Amino acid sequence: MRKRPISLFLLLICLACALISPAHAQEASYTVGICQFMQHESLDEATRGFKAALTDAFGAHVAFLDRNAYGDHTMCSSIVGDLIAKEVDLLLANSTTALQVTSNATADIPILGTAITDYHVALQLDDFDGTVGGNVSGTTDLVPAQEQADMIAELFPLAQTVGILYCSSEPNSQYQAETLQAALSSMGYACQAYLFIDSNDLSSATTTAASECDVLFIPTDNTVAANAELIANICLPEKVPVIAGEESTCLICGVATISIDYYALGYATGEMAVQILRDGADISSMPIERASGFDKMYNPSICEALGIRVPDGYSALDAG
Repeated sequence: MRKRPISLFLLLICLACALISPAHAQEASYTVGICQFMQHESLDEATRGFKAALTDAFGAHVAFLDRNAYGDHTMCSSIVGDLIAKEVDLLLANSTTALQVTSNATADIPILGTAITDYHVALQLDDFDGTVGGNVSGTTDLVPAQEQADMIAELFPLAQTVGILYCSSEPNSQYQAETLQAALSSMGYACQAYLFIDSNDLSSATTTAASECDVLFIPTDNTVAANAELIANICLPEKVPVIAGEESTCLICGVATISIDYYALGYATGEMAVQILRDGADISSMPIERASGFDKMYNPSICEALGIRVPDGYSALDAG
């Protein structure tokens, strides 16, 4: 007796069942928007680490809309508006300005910040216990002020005046300056803040600071980072050493810094994103995560040019 062929209808049913079975189920796909306020090495590394963490978790099932405002506030707002209009599943705000713009633009899409010094200051929070709440969380690159003050005392024990150079429009820079000034003052140093509005008056502020101080400190300030060569061109001829708030700036104009790994910081932020997207974590209850592992680094070429001997415990920055 001949077997009857399987009807086309039954064949299609079998095929459909196979496609929807757990073994063939497709992972969910996500679109993640990234707004990076400015291009410089530390922020670039944070973005790169963030994307790596999500790619490691989701493979080809995550897409990135990666945008850079190149330091332009208007462009930053336009980028954020466009990403929101595209209905991305999550937003990364890389740097303080990007976080401020993004958090003001949406209360619905989850927002993770990275390379943010202090969320309390950046978002003007009245009561901050380590968790922002709402649709915002992320990671911070804040280095304790006392460690930076101790570095200045260790490298320049005979210094008397320390100038702190920062952009007045960056609230996190002001926060770093105030906390460092308090730490240095308690150690007997005379401290003076030198503010500038934007890159147009940075040269004048740096020239004045270099003429009046024994040592300069520049925090993790985006405007400073984008103009570090200008600072080097003023301070090096005057033989005034600069302590930088982060590694990429120190490579250009600084003698030393307390460094964090911005790739690792971005990766940790990406892992938070995975918890939100895949595991359904509630961003409103996710505390801000801090960088781990602070390393004292020095710039060999500038230290040699200024005749500075670096004590044990410092690692050389790699200019390559």
